[in-house]
Amino acid sequence: MKVVQTNLAPAAIGPYSQGIVVNDLFYSSGQIPLTASGEMVVGDVKEQTHQVFKNLQAVLQEAGASFETVVKATVFIKSMDDFGAINEVYGEYFSTHKPARSCVEVARLPKDALVEIEVIALVK
Repeated sequence: MKVVQTNLAPAAIGPYSQGIVVNDLFYSSGQIPLTASGEMVVGDVKEQTHQVFKNLQAVLQEAGASFETVVKATVFIKSMDDFGAINEVYGEYFSTHKPARSCVEVARLPKDALVEIEVIALVK
């Protein structure tokens, strides 16, 4: 088991890691729209979703994976009314490769984020 940590994504805000590699699989922790320096993106849901993907890209790269090797994504959203906007941004990162996905509306996310995404990916 290998702990994944990069300064190109925000540090964990609790007792957990940015991700873990076990055998050939990378499991990311949920990424919210914090910058690498830990500041919350205060823009709309599309801006927040782009930041989440920047964070995911950083931890995937550190793990030896990429968006093309993601097998499963879980999307947590504050409001199902934002589903279309989040889906639009999501489609920019998963345009040809489309991993399995779940999307759930939650009552509240850390730091009052509008979106949080976690992924499982194959390590190259």
